Amino acid sequence: MKLVIIGGGPGGYTAAIRAAQLGMEVTLVEEDKNLGGTCLNRGCIPTKIFAESAARRRQLQDDAEFGIELEGAVKFNAEKMQERKNSVVRRLAMGVSGLLKKNGVRVVNARGRLLGEGKVEAGEEILEADRILLATGSRVFVPPVFPADGEKIVTSDDILQLRHVPESLIVVGSGAVGMEFACVYAALGAKVSVVEMLPRLLPLEDEEVSAEMLRLMRKAGFSIYLQAKITEVKIENGRVSAYGENLGAEGRIEAEMLLAAVGRRANLQDLGLENAGLEINARGRLEVNKYMQTAAENIYAIGDIIPGPQLAHMAAAEGILAVEHMTGLPVKELNFANSPAATYSHPEVASVGLTQRQAEEAGLAVKIGKFPFAALGKAAVGGHTDGFVKIVAEAESGRILGAHIIGCGACDLIGEASLAVENGLTLEEVKNAIHPHPGLAEAIAESVHHALGTPLNFLPPPPRRSRR
Repeated sequence: MKLVIIGGGPGGYTAAIRAAQLGMEVTLVEEDKNLGGTCLNRGCIPTKIFAESAARRRQLQDDAEFGIELEGAVKFNAEKMQERKNSVVRRLAMGVSGLLKKNGVRVVNARGRLLGEGKVEAGEEILEADRILLATGSRVFVPPVFPADGEKIVTSDDILQLRHVPESLIVVGSGAVGMEFACVYAALGAKVSVVEMLPRLLPLEDEEVSAEMLRLMRKAGFSIYLQAKITEVKIENGRVSAYGENLGAEGRIEAEMLLAAVGRRANLQDLGLENAGLEINARGRLEVNKYMQTAAENIYAIGDIIPGPQLAHMAAAEGILAVEHMTGLPVKELNFANSPAATYSHPEVASVGLTQRQAEEAGLAVKIGKFPFAALGKAAVGGHTDGFVKIVAEAESGRILGAHIIGCGACDLIGEASLAVENGLTLEEVKNAIHPHPGLAEAIAESVHHALGTPLNFLPPPPRRSRR
């Protein structure tokens, strides 16, 4: 069976490798000379490289408490950070290329376009396929109110190319992208303001997590504007001025630079969808069934171009499901609600499954368990005592419905919670798993104990009395 995949990001190249393992003849068409898509080249990996530099600088500032005294000022070299970012990205992209080659996947460096009747145009070549997989990803969305120029008014693509740290930065949008860059540049020395149109930071997270992040960011010196709407952006005297609603007493804030981090749009333009009888829905995505098939049954689509979370790990899972379905293997439908989310802010935030509000709005009686990192030995050792783990479970059965973490190592700890939610594990089953001491994962076990009414290493405060 011949498979042509358009798009070489995490979804596309993962699907290509799995398809090759299943005996398919695979051709991967990627326009960018570097494989890995947005995630590797302009997203997940570069931002985490920046976050690592920021974390190391932050740690050096706190080292005196640990008995390490540095003489003189700690200098930061933005050029070196850029060089390291480019080196790591280049090495990982070469790794992806090597994996594809070893698995017998042919890579065509060209723009792919559907021609209909199982044909794909790839540059000057016409490819014939039994099955086609669309994995073209997404691009930065910039509303007209932000006249991005790549210098003063920038996107997440632009800011990854900066070779200096701005003295001040306005970040518009408090989703994962906005929060990560806000925390990075604050740690590197910028005065950061965060503007969010909705009533809380990280609006997709559990409300208690959002509230804790707001508290910690204000404590750290961030300026936070919630329920704020920017209506005009100007360059005045070499600085960016943002005007609008709920932007302080004057309705105006200014900084050296503004980052618009307000979302992404699916890359579906000029893809030849009309030749295959495919239409884009009202939200700018392609509709698929539970097997990732589009309205044309020989064409599948995954990742940022279909409804659901625009996450690299979700695209990879969808790609595996799609090619396994193509070859007739039994597949399990993906539950988008069980896809973990991770924000590499400071502190980190990660979640999986239902929030407390979502569970209650679904009519479920719930048990809640919480455990603060301040009561955890490993967190105290490292000086990372901000935040908590929160577990949401069904009251009667004890089945774990969701987990929400803000604190050190949250994006790694969420893996255990994801396993529990996906497999319907109960509080008792997780409690019975022995967690190593001292370790951050103890926070999950302790939150489970709290939900069961048997807290061990933390005495929860009594519930607040009603003011009625």
